[in-house]
Amino acid sequence: MNKKLYASAAMAAAAALALAGCANDAGAEGSPIVVGSVNTISGAATFPEASRAAQAVFDKFNADGGLDGRKIEYKVLDDKGDPAAATASARELVGSDEAVAMVGSASLIECELNADYYAQEGILSIPGIGVDTGCFNSPNISPANVGPYSDLTLTLMYGSEVLDIDDICILLEIAGSTRATYQAGIDRWSKITGKEPLYLDDTVPFGTSDYTPYIVKARQAGCQAVAVNGTEPDAIGQVKAANAQGWDDVTWLFLTSVYSENFADAVDNAGAGIYVPAEFYPFTEENDINADWRALMEDNDIPLTAFSQGGYLAAKYFIEAISSIDGDVTRESVAAAIKAMDPIENPMVGEPFEFGVVPTSGWPIVLNSGTNTWERAEDDWLPIPAQ
Repeated sequence: MNKKLYASAAMAAAAALALAGCANDAGAEGSPIVVGSVNTISGAATFPEASRAAQAVFDKFNADGGLDGRKIEYKVLDDKGDPAAATASARELVGSDEAVAMVGSASLIECELNADYYAQEGILSIPGIGVDTGCFNSPNISPANVGPYSDLTLTLMYGSEVLDIDDICILLEIAGSTRATYQAGIDRWSKITGKEPLYLDDTVPFGTSDYTPYIVKARQAGCQAVAVNGTEPDAIGQVKAANAQGWDDVTWLFLTSVYSENFADAVDNAGAGIYVPAEFYPFTEENDINADWRALMEDNDIPLTAFSQGGYLAAKYFIEAISSIDGDVTRESVAAAIKAMDPIENPMVGEPFEFGVVPTSGWPIVLNSGTNTWERAEDDWLPIPAQ
């Protein structure tokens, strides 16, 4: 009698375990795919559009059915430009939330701080906007954008080789350990063109209330053009300082960070011209190239900027990668799919996206001072020549 009871109990337990196993398998198949993103959303220099654009792409993907019914759960954290917050955010998303990848990030500092941790955890990151040095020299990180260092090379190339300006000066704002990387961008330009900056000042501060001393020195040095790596608010301050000094024959060579309608509206006098090598197809152009991105951004009240283009593209690249996975979507399978996928062509970028390969093309645009609108300065991409 006892043997029968024990046998019945054992069979019931086995059946329960089998059912539990089925339930767990079903939960795994239908469970969300967690994707993380570390961003500088608050602080002195912010990039909120990138992660918002990625979120819009994922929301649409989920609404269309997701990946065989599995939805993407996108978790976005703000590092506030603070190193402690940046490292803690990565560990929360990768360690606690078990994200399968990092996508659409845009931070001043997080790549360099978290690159070793990402490599240790075997997780890949496709930032929407790579900013710091670590975004471009880690095997586990590959941004959608060109980045400020190649951007500096491009804007210097356009000034010297297309605009034919000889006396170009450079004003640098340095954050963290970026000085050497910016210098590498300058050296790359010098190697390509055989030219050197007339004057270089790497003491320009972020967010100062008055850039007059730095502008006066540049003018006294005899600069015909000034290449600047500052963000939008600082660039506005520098142009206004030049205007106040009556320096209206200087050409400005900025980076993509100033390419915005807000900047255009804030500038009253563009001097001899304001040029930017846009990292993505000029967002101010309304055509088929930008149509899907523009419609999605407008539907979600996201500003039309280069930053939102980067976030949009990073999310698109990630979806293409996971759609090729045959089997479970894990951190390992996602990493393998991203590394194995063929280069992704998109007319919004100058060259196909390939994980681990830094893009090197920008589209030259100019600010029309008469209408305060951005226009294409050229009809095609400007690439950095291979060396």
